[in-house]
Amino acid sequence: MRARGDATPIEKLSLAAYRIPTDAPETDGTYEWDSTTMVIVELHAGGKTGLGYTYADTATAKLIDDHLRHVVVGREAMSIQECWDAMVHSIRNLGRPGICSMAISAIDTALWDLKARLLELPLVKMLGQVREKLPIYGSGGFTSYTIDKLCEQLGGWAKQGMSMVKMKIGRDAKADVERVGAAREAIGKGVDLFVDANGAYSREQALAQTKDFSEFNVTWFEEPVSSDDLEGLRSIRHQAPDGMEIAAGEYGYDLFYFERMLNAGAVDVLQADATRCAGFTGFLQAAKLCDARRVPLSAHCAPALHLHVGCATLAMRHAEYFHDHVRIETMFFEENIAPVDGALTPDLSRFGIGLTLKRKDAEKFAI
Repeated sequence: MRARGDATPIEKLSLAAYRIPTDAPETDGTYEWDSTTMVIVELHAGGKTGLGYTYADTATAKLIDDHLRHVVVGREAMSIQECWDAMVHSIRNLGRPGICSMAISAIDTALWDLKARLLELPLVKMLGQVREKLPIYGSGGFTSYTIDKLCEQLGGWAKQGMSMVKMKIGRDAKADVERVGAAREAIGKGVDLFVDANGAYSREQALAQTKDFSEFNVTWFEEPVSSDDLEGLRSIRHQAPDGMEIAAGEYGYDLFYFERMLNAGAVDVLQADATRCAGFTGFLQAAKLCDARRVPLSAHCAPALHLHVGCATLAMRHAEYFHDHVRIETMFFEENIAPVDGALTPDLSRFGIGLTLKRKDAEKFAI
């Protein structure tokens, strides 16, 4: 246990990037991919190591190596806000959204993990636990899937006890209605069905789809139009059938983005991603904004990373149990928590975020 008053400077930053092939080529409404890149940061101080990560391009790792490493090494490990402020200040001329915020995310999550390990506490206890478990929704159902594979995946999650599942749409509006109908049949009546267009539709298409999807009791419509089209999101939200919520926010890199989205009345549920919005520090800022506006918050992707912070956030409704990231986090980390009855429960016997890198397993994916 760290003695009160002891200085604990950050001694070293370790960095690695990995490219992990998907188990099959994947597409959504606006994008296609066959691999995922993960950047992992480890911070060393006081005989402890904190782990953080982001899902981002290798350019993110280069930015950390060339620029942010020198900002954080030597600073006090317990002073997370000071470190975060210094990183944000240092990228003023590089641009806050995008790679810079994702680079800060990896370091910031490592800082929180390190501090909790130094204090010998689970992160959720250090933050202040408000719930025992974090509800999740199964997420996948890529547009590249056949209907049979779509139904197998979503139906499998329903059989495992998940009460919410999400599928991708947006490649073909007519085919989307057929796929949504098949998904509803596969999961049954008692499971909430979410859809995610990734901004693929026009306003007119999206509004028409809300009416068709309502026949299958779709309760969540994510990014029906581009998340940059706040007026479009607001308009669809106001005209959507009762019981269908509009969600967006996964591309938020700073508090000002989230504030603009909420000020516009664009969403029923705000999404935030700690691997993009400058880490747990940025995620907690978004959560406070949601608390003030009485708007629910949902964590986007990276379920292992969001578990502790999600159980310490009042505004949190649920987290995304995203197929690609679940697969990667299971491959890369010891003690990765498996869902039980549609929820994840933090292991309070482990300090920090409770993850240990499987170094030998990860090595074969190193870039």
